[in-house]
Amino acid sequence: MSELSYTLVSDGSSDAGLIPILDWLLEANGVACAIQGVWADLRRLPRPPASLSTRIGTAVELFPCELLFVHRDAEREPYDSRRNEVREALAAATFGGIRQPVCVCVIPVRMREAWLLFDENAIRRAAGNPSGRVPLELPALRRCEELPDPKDLLNKLIVEASELGARRREKLPVSQMAHRVAEFIQDFRPLRGLSAFATLEREIQDAISANAWDRRR
Repeated sequence: MSELSYTLVSDGSSDAGLIPILDWLLEANGVACAIQGVWADLRRLPRPPASLSTRIGTAVELFPCELLFVHRDAEREPYDSRRNEVREALAAATFGGIRQPVCVCVIPVRMREAWLLFDENAIRRAAGNPSGRVPLELPALRRCEELPDPKDLLNKLIVEASELGARRREKLPVSQMAHRVAEFIQDFRPLRGLSAFATLEREIQDAISANAWDRRR
């Protein structure tokens, strides 16, 4: 059986939590073959690359792929500015003789944690308390991209969902738990109402169609 390989380049290790979302998007849009995705962990290199263009080139050399996802949080920058930043870095990157993969930008309006705030069950499971009953005040989905700090909110929700006492809460590995929320989400369709997610899905659809990945078996 053939497979589609992709590599994710991002700023931090927490962004590896995008892998389940990207897998879902590829499968939901017609990729039926095996999907092999990897987050490009460049932290342990003797000299980790600093610039985005160098990170892109190094990631592709170390983790060859057909499809390259480059993640940048928009934060306070316009979407187009971040997308142009990625495209300029891609044009400046060198790939050591390896064929340049198809590139898709992953640019949440704030942070990727904003895409994880809609699934109460996944948050409870990530907190290690799937049967918890304490009410969780999740934001309205339409407001998720407007939140000033979705990462902080997700962390607070995980702590609340744990239902532990104050002393035990202090020892919770909250960051690790937050990384796992996406793994427990089975269906990301509700995010299609968010502009950045919808844009990402359209770019993935275009890449799948242009490269006939939906006809690969």
